[in-house]
Amino acid sequence: MKFAFAGIDFLGGVFDSLIGAGWTPIKLFTRPCDGIYDHNETVVAQARERRLPIQLSRMKAADLEALAEAHGHDWALVVAGYPWLIRGWRGLAAYGVNIHPSPLPLGRGPYPLFKAVADGHTEWGVTAHVLGEEGFDTGDILAQERFALSDRETHESLLTRCQLAAGRLAAGPIARDLPARWRGAQAQGEGSYWPRVTDADRTLDFRADVEAILRRVRAFGAIETIARLGDNRVYVAAAEGWREPHRHTPGTVVHRYRRHIVLAARDGYIQLNRWSPVAVTEAVHLGR
Repeated sequence: MKFAFAGIDFLGGVFDSLIGAGWTPIKLFTRPCDGIYDHNETVVAQARERRLPIQLSRMKAADLEALAEAHGHDWALVVAGYPWLIRGWRGLAAYGVNIHPSPLPLGRGPYPLFKAVADGHTEWGVTAHVLGEEGFDTGDILAQERFALSDRETHESLLTRCQLAAGRLAAGPIARDLPARWRGAQAQGEGSYWPRVTDADRTLDFRADVEAILRRVRAFGAIETIARLGDNRVYVAAAEGWREPHRHTPGTVVHRYRRHIVLAARDGYIQLNRWSPVAVTEAVHLGR
């Protein structure tokens, strides 16, 4: 089947998997990326290698109409990591599919992985669903893969697991069985929408217990959490900690050695191992 892909490298394995299953790409819709958290170099390179048209601006009805005029209506629009709501594909494409990194209907929204780890979920998953036109991640479910999470899960490990699962969904039920899946798609029902995280979500609260603080550090990983040191704040990429009775006020700096800073938590201590007074985003821009 012919398909247009809308997305970035985040779930770019979907693009590879569909091609590997024998589908034919006809266009790439992507978006500008910061090269720090978001990347599209790989999907763009693959599209250029195949001499596909590439569009960085937001997809519009006219773009879909042009594809239908060039390729008829027997093609699929496959979305994976595209930030804009897409409308008007029905009647122009045979199928519209979105692959979302959560076990829908739980975790609708732009990027649920942080919260999945921070909230201590014990199970997660990836869902392929009909591309909805009235809201994000609400369409009928075509296929889903679920997996257990460990109590030491990190943002990076969960991201990789979602990428692998998305590739399997694309190569398996979507590439090989889409018409039947389409006819048997299941409505989601009640669900939850998780908005984009804020600096408040990334900020460590040392009044919490050690395990909750370290779980938040793992939830953001290289994206960095924020720790307040008096009137200053630092950006934390790695930390460890331990439980130990003490009488320090939570958030107090109790020890420093070279680049290590130890702060009191409610039931123990947190040691900041990799941190910077400058966020990674600012550091990259300053270096340019």
